[in-house]
Amino acid sequence: MLDALSLIFLILAWLSFLLLLTGLIRPVVVLWFLDRMNRLKVIKIYGLLLLIFIGIYFIIELVFDT
Repeated sequence: MLDALSLIFLILAWLSFLLLLTGLIRPVVVLWFLDRMNRLKVIKIYGLLLLIFIGIYFIIELVFDT
């Protein structure tokens, strides 16, 4: 069960990383839902998500070492 959860957070971290890179090139692709789109917002939104997902992944891996 925890392996599946760990894998989900790892996939979400990779997805956030890819969206972060895409948004740094063309912010309108990943921030279509906002009225103003710039690279700083991309870094704030997807960079924060990336750090959160990586943090949760490592917490799961370290605390519930299987």
